[in-house]
Amino acid sequence: MRLIVFDMDGTLIDTHALISEHMMRTFTTHGVVVPQPDAMRRVIGLSLPIAIRQLAQSEDEALVTEMVETYKAGYRDTLPVNEGREPLYAGALAAIEVIRAVPDTILGIATGKGLNGVNRILATHGLTSYFATLQTPDHNPSKPHPGMLLRAMAETGATPDEVVMIGDTSFDMELGRNAGTRRIGVTWGYHEREDLSAAEVLVDRYEDLPSAIDRLLE
Repeated sequence: MRLIVFDMDGTLIDTHALISEHMMRTFTTHGVVVPQPDAMRRVIGLSLPIAIRQLAQSEDEALVTEMVETYKAGYRDTLPVNEGREPLYAGALAAIEVIRAVPDTILGIATGKGLNGVNRILATHGLTSYFATLQTPDHNPSKPHPGMLLRAMAETGATPDEVVMIGDTSFDMELGRNAGTRRIGVTWGYHEREDLSAAEVLVDRYEDLPSAIDRLLE
C-alpha cells in the first residue's frame, strides 16, 4: 500500500494572506506588537498556540490562550465574507486525481489547522471523500513531533517505508523524518528552498508530484 499525506496550508491551499490578516487583527486587539509579515509566514504550519506564543515572544499562557480564542473567533465570524480566499493551488486537484488512481493508495492530511477547518475546506473543494485519515492538533502534538504521522499509520496500517509526507515547511519535513517516512518538499509554499533540507525530493510544480512519489516508493 501507499499512504500519501499532505500538509494543508501552503501545500494544498494558499491561505497566507488570510492567516496574516487574522494574526494582525489578533495582535492589535490585545495590544501586542504586530509581527513582521515574514515572521507570520514562517510560523504557518505550527499549531495555533505555539505559533502565537512564538510570534508574541511571550510565556504568559493566559495571554496566549486569550489571543488564540480571539483569532479563532475572528476567523469563524468572517467566514462568509472571506469565501473563496482559501483556494487550492493550481494543479493540485489534477495531481491528487492521478495520485489516488494508483492501486492501493490512501490519502491523508497532517496539518496545523484545526479539524473543523480541515473538514470545512475539504467540503468546500469537494475533497471530503478523498482523504481517509485527518491528523490535526485537536488530537496530536504540533509538528514537528511525529505524532500526526504515527497516528495516520496506526489508522491505516501503513509502515514508514510506505508513507510519503508532502509539505512546504521545515516543520513538515522534520515531521516526516521524525516518523521515519519518505519526504517531498514543495517550493510554492511558505518556507524557502533552503529550509527544506530534510526533504528527499523537492518539487516545483504540482504536475511533477505524482512521478516524484512513484520514484521515492519504487
